[in-house]
Amino acid sequence: MRRVVVTGMGAVTPIGNNVNDFWNGLVEGQNGIAPITLFDTTEYKAKLAAEVKGFNPREYMENADMVRSDRYAHLAVAAACQAVEDSGVIGTLPPERIGVYVGTGIGGMQTFINEMDKLRNKGPRKVSPYFVPMLISNMAAGMIAIRFNCQGPAMPIVTACASGSHSIGEAVRAIRHGYTDAMIAGGAEAAVTETGIAGFVNMQALCVSEDPNEASLPFDLRRSGFVIGEGSGVLVLEEYEHAVKRGAKIYGEICGYGSTCDAHHITAPRPDGKGATDAMIQALKESGYTGTEKVYINAHGTGTPLNDSSETLAIKNAMGEDQARAAIISSTKSMVGHLLGAAGAVEAIVCLKVLNEGIIPPTINLLQPDPVCDLNYTPNTAVKSQPELTLSNSLGFGGHNATLAFRRV
Repeated sequence: MRRVVVTGMGAVTPIGNNVNDFWNGLVEGQNGIAPITLFDTTEYKAKLAAEVKGFNPREYMENADMVRSDRYAHLAVAAACQAVEDSGVIGTLPPERIGVYVGTGIGGMQTFINEMDKLRNKGPRKVSPYFVPMLISNMAAGMIAIRFNCQGPAMPIVTACASGSHSIGEAVRAIRHGYTDAMIAGGAEAAVTETGIAGFVNMQALCVSEDPNEASLPFDLRRSGFVIGEGSGVLVLEEYEHAVKRGAKIYGEICGYGSTCDAHHITAPRPDGKGATDAMIQALKESGYTGTEKVYINAHGTGTPLNDSSETLAIKNAMGEDQARAAIISSTKSMVGHLLGAAGAVEAIVCLKVLNEGIIPPTINLLQPDPVCDLNYTPNTAVKSQPELTLSNSLGFGGHNATLAFRRV
């Protein structure tokens, strides 16, 4: 099979609106969680979120495109523009050999709220003619394809919190099997909205602490739910020989991908972690893992009681007890919250930066480790280490599991 490498990266996150700022924030242990500013939370139990700060879509879009698209699409286009500029791939291939797989868990949620308010308060004639294209989950991928004249396959992957990872993994397969030579792949989400928060609170998924340092607590005994975030992450993937021939900067190779379903419950993970275990095993096998390499794992690590314990078990079952204890793990959701459909893409960027920088970002505010979560989760402070293999786990509602594996080239 053809090898697939990463030649461009872009990110808009709660602790930085480009890859460098995001990475520096992670290494410094910055907490991007704060009181919600996007709407009045007086009647809401959950009052914290990890919002993107200081983002101006006009830096990436014409005003006409901006007002006719949802915030999630703004974030996606911005990250894609960064990644494409970083890569320089556009113009080196025929348009039909470049595709776009950019996923989202929910799509245009704020658009839905705004237009429903118009319908109820002013009647059907006031609903925007752009309501449907602003709402639908494929529009970010479509806008990116239009922006860069990508005439290959273009679609969203929608698997809740695994959308970003699945988008990247399926894009890898498109290149490996010869359907394309380059792909713009990742995820975006902007669900810090009235209905988004209300829905997650009422299903008891969100932490309701009002202290940002006691909210997103992966693997901590005090954890009580995740903190919702927003943002986007986009990678440019490229066939290895083409990237080398044109002299592209290569951040790393995507050397493994696993995809499974728990087939268990619409929201809860399997207690035995089998689905996540199998996804990791698939990615490790494809990566050529021998059991001797130094490994970093960016855990899904949501800070929910069920996820963190079942993911810990999955890591042990996939790697074996000794190898799992030797691995260095962290959850960057402790700093940026849970970016839902964007999480896997942003965390893939973390894995690539770890390979290039030799620094492991921490799991901040891990002060009372849960005895059930007994692996090395890099508590509180970044550490220097040079892993040979990095993994990113993403586990979504519906039982969707994805693992990506990366190596240096």
